Amino acid sequence: MGGCFSKPKPGMDGERTCYKNPGSTSPHLQGESFASGEAGLQWNSRLRWSFLRRSGARRSCQPAGRAAPGPTRAMAQPATSTLRSACQPPTLTQALRTVWRLQFATSRTWRMASVLSRGRVRCPWHGACFNISTGDLEDFPGLDSLHKFQVKIEKEKVYIRASKQALQLQRRTKMMAKCISPSAGHSGSTNVLIVGAGAAGLVCAETLRQEGFSDRIVLCTLDRHLPYDRPKLSKSLDAQPEQLALRPKEFFRAYGIEVLTEAQVITVDVRNKKVVFKDGFKLEYSKLLLAPGSSPKTLSCKGKEVENVFTIRTPEDANRIVRLARGRNAVVVGAGFLGMEVAAYLTEKAHSVSVVELEETPFRKFLGERVGRALMKMFENNHVKFYMQTEVLELRAQEGKLKEVVLKSSKVIRADVCVVGIGAVPATGFLRQSGVTLDSRGFIPVNKMMQTNVPGVFAAGDAVTFPLAWRNNRKVNIPHWQMAHAQGRVAAQNMLAQEAEMSTVPYLWTAMFGKSLRYAGYGEGFDDVIIQGGLEELKFVAFYTKGDEVTAVASMNYDPIVSKVAEVLASGRTIRKREVETGDMSWITGKGS
Repeated sequence: MGGCFSKPKPGMDGERTCYKNPGSTSPHLQGESFASGEAGLQWNSRLRWSFLRRSGARRSCQPAGRAAPGPTRAMAQPATSTLRSACQPPTLTQALRTVWRLQFATSRTWRMASVLSRGRVRCPWHGACFNISTGDLEDFPGLDSLHKFQVKIEKEKVYIRASKQALQLQRRTKMMAKCISPSAGHSGSTNVLIVGAGAAGLVCAETLRQEGFSDRIVLCTLDRHLPYDRPKLSKSLDAQPEQLALRPKEFFRAYGIEVLTEAQVITVDVRNKKVVFKDGFKLEYSKLLLAPGSSPKTLSCKGKEVENVFTIRTPEDANRIVRLARGRNAVVVGAGFLGMEVAAYLTEKAHSVSVVELEETPFRKFLGERVGRALMKMFENNHVKFYMQTEVLELRAQEGKLKEVVLKSSKVIRADVCVVGIGAVPATGFLRQSGVTLDSRGFIPVNKMMQTNVPGVFAAGDAVTFPLAWRNNRKVNIPHWQMAHAQGRVAAQNMLAQEAEMSTVPYLWTAMFGKSLRYAGYGEGFDDVIIQGGLEELKFVAFYTKGDEVTAVASMNYDPIVSKVAEVLASGRTIRKREVETGDMSWITGKGS
């Protein structure tokens, strides 16, 4: 079994990739195409690959050794389980699986095989799904699609043909319409107004353009920056706004998507289809998307007004935190995702890092007691000090700046900077007199089409509750980055009367101390956790069950099982508790009960 890559000869329009595959030619494969891997197929004078090896239901990447200088050729070492009888002709899916298992790398970056299912491929790290035939993005997160390459089989080889430019690019932006009626300055009306320029707002605007909408679109945001990746703030506090930007300025200019920065909406008049901004500017609309996101909760203790106490909302907040924490004492209040990500990042910057939490263990309500304790141990091994089952009583200052954090347990912690991550509330106060319905907690209820109670007014993102299709349409709020993307697209499609519905499976991930935790499903209210693998080694998969049904899964160092489970749930199949109690993972591939 072997493979080869050859540079194009003069007159050829692309590069040729071939891979030997036992079996006879499959005529129906001629002229087929397949989408490239998450980061595209990379051309490099030192090309390496490796095959996935099966271990039960789990696949792990076995990198080959460093490639030697020389011709652009590498030999593939097959895992025994990937060999097929020579008398079996390869099907399209089998051929694509074979190609997908080739691991391409530059430097030390290795790519893991993705999850193939129902004509699409799901990223094993982030859960995004792409159509195999077109490369189009089918489920989120992400803004761009993949390139596709021609595939055919001749005798024992699978051939992939693509232009050299496509091989070098990692993503493909869908074709979009351009605005045919650009405004002259801030004119007083727009066809679509989007309040909030996070993931939901941006995806809504892009989807409209992708669907051929060519009238005016206005995005408005409280931020001073163009749309950026806010979840990265707590994972990389040093990141600059330009590093976080989701699209460059030129993108918005090219497609006629207007962005009003530092623009606060104070009134929405749904009867007259008009909004009023804090500076008095008024803007009429035909369709409205409300995606205001959430506002972080703050401490209400004595001394809350002292300097150097932060919530993380902007890149400037994050940058200032890490600057003040460098070589000093940092305290993080709250052991949820934001707080723990900040604590992990600051361990290499600060002199000391302490975490204060009301619960017994971090992530307890979300991941359960046992997983929470295992993650807590990982943090303690990295010199993070925990103060659990207590809360902040007072913030003490010296010359106006934070000096100590006093806890209700009577402990006093030295602190030069404090980061508060105790949750958030929907930023919907401006809607209270608008006629748009809010629930008792301030969330905006929507239906499967992201439609509010007001015709022509849609809502998406962290501030909404919506019916979760695969949980019997239970009304939920899921403030995930991926969900905001999906909701923004559904809202845009229904602005265009396409009758789209929310059907995506929630998916999230986080990274701490170089280890990634992934989660899919909706496990709120779980009554049992079934764990396989070793929590001590931080190599595990945890299934969250409610009664007889698996409602969510989390894993660490067990990729790509979370993506596999997400595909099973997305197919509409119910996973039973007994199926995961046995340790037999054959149900993932449909071979179980």
